[in-house]
Amino acid sequence: MTAFVFRRGRISLRVERRTVVLVAVLGVILAGLALLGLCYGAAWASPARVFAALGGSGGGPGVVIREWRLPRVAAGLVFGAALGLAGAIFQNVTRNPLGSPDVIGLDSGAYTGALIAMTVLSGSPAQLTFASVVGGLVAAAAVYLLSMGGSRSGLRLIVIGIAINAMLTALNSWIVLRADLEVAIAAVGWSAGSLNGIGWSDVAVPFGVLAVLFAVLLTRAPALHQAALGTELAVTTGVRHESLRLQLVVIGVACTATVTAVAGPIAFVALAAPQIGRRLARAPGIPLLPAALTGALLLAGADLVAQMLLAPVSLPVGVVSTAIGGCYLIWLLTKEVRRK
Repeated sequence: MTAFVFRRGRISLRVERRTVVLVAVLGVILAGLALLGLCYGAAWASPARVFAALGGSGGGPGVVIREWRLPRVAAGLVFGAALGLAGAIFQNVTRNPLGSPDVIGLDSGAYTGALIAMTVLSGSPAQLTFASVVGGLVAAAAVYLLSMGGSRSGLRLIVIGIAINAMLTALNSWIVLRADLEVAIAAVGWSAGSLNGIGWSDVAVPFGVLAVLFAVLLTRAPALHQAALGTELAVTTGVRHESLRLQLVVIGVACTATVTAVAGPIAFVALAAPQIGRRLARAPGIPLLPAALTGALLLAGADLVAQMLLAPVSLPVGVVSTAIGGCYLIWLLTKEVRRK
């Protein structure tokens, strides 16, 4: 199979032709989804009107497209890519298709941090983001420490993560029940995971944070791909495995928590996107770029379905992603059982 090799300094990155074609195809599909998302709304806008609005004209409808629809579409694409990358990181670290932030409790930990910020503090965007990251890191540390003494890359870590997830879910329910009525209503609605009402003021800081995380992850991608081939091989090529694992966990938690702080916990995108991307690319490991693009496709597509399903009422995107993810999880577990 033809491959393209890029070298810069000490970093060498091999890209298969199939991956290049897949990335191009996914990019075209994402562009089509983005255009559909900008056209769809209370009043349908033609593609010509959308392009005119993006160019700065279009009057009142142009303002609606630029200020209401465009932030939502951008959030679906960027947040979906972040969740896909987070899932790829943890599935590479655990070497298990169930190694996803929403399965091993990191989403619930980020939600716990956000709930504390909402109930104890004023719940400002900065507080929500910081508390979500801290909550996710605490959950990750708990899973990591409790899994010590066994293989942290196998079933043990997954089982412990599921247990942590269950306990955090119970804690979150208790916090909501003890909160004031207005806070509890807001927390329950937010917990479904939603892109409704998102504007540029909501996504400006998260987009900046995610851009930094994506750039840092790009520098660690070659080492991650080497580590995916095996610990021994990675060490012989100069990869500091434990240090790399810690860096990747922090990046994955930060991606998940940043999305959670803005849109709430959106389930199953991080679980499904890496495996779908891997199967489409036919890669031996979990490639990052296909996982990111597949995550963006899943979240943007789920958000469009959420808007259309009961129009004019717009459902939380987490409802649709959970339904899709549940079907995917049943298929994955059935396949794993048959393999054994």
